[in-house]
Amino acid sequence: MSAADLRLAGGLILLITLACTALTVAGVMQRRAVVTASLRAAVQLAIVAAALRGVFAAPLAVIGVVALMFLVATWTAGRRIKSHQSAYRAVVIACAAGSATAIGIVVGLPMLQRDLRTLVAVSGIVIGGSMTAATLTGRRLADSLQRRREEVEGWLAIGATPREAVRDLARASVFDALVPALDQTRTVGIVTLPGAFVGALIGGAGAIGAARFQLAVLVALLCAEAITAVVLIWLIGAPETLPAAEGVVG
Repeated sequence: MSAADLRLAGGLILLITLACTALTVAGVMQRRAVVTASLRAAVQLAIVAAALRGVFAAPLAVIGVVALMFLVATWTAGRRIKSHQSAYRAVVIACAAGSATAIGIVVGLPMLQRDLRTLVAVSGIVIGGSMTAATLTGRRLADSLQRRREEVEGWLAIGATPREAVRDLARASVFDALVPALDQTRTVGIVTLPGAFVGALIGGAGAIGAARFQLAVLVALLCAEAITAVVLIWLIGAPETLPAAEGVVG
């Protein structure tokens, strides 16, 4: 193990320890989740790094890599919002619509350099963003349906369709799901320097080239997440049954 590897390992251990200490002081029992997530990230990134060496040498393998990204993303989001009817099917359709549109435009025009590295990088970022948008949209809608069940039932009682009764909740869910992407885009370069920009700089790109890459990625994320959230809310936004009201069991 090189000196750089030892410094990285030491720094990671210190960061994880501090995170767990902060949670302990606050009485938030999520230390195991922090450690597990960090270890999974290390293992998964090591595997991906090794696999991508072969992928870039075999172009057709890129299809398998992108497909795997999509399968894991949709499975994760579908599991998070499983309280909705046909959640996984809805997530697959929504994420496919959002991701395919954004990736197709970025790579198809092309907005950036058209090569396998760009395709894999953009696909990973956009699919991940679609996954997050689907999760946030679904969870916010489920929470709103529970907290505001009586309001929805009131609309249904006066003749509204399920979609009409849930419309305001659905719109708020989509907006909330887009807040992280909107805030990141609004503050880029002022508050934050996102990973794509920093990664491009470290990879040898000039500042202008890194900025172009980051801008394309940020706007692609907004596009993908907006489409994903809207399609998902259309698919799950007319529920046949409502969850129990908040505080009601059974």
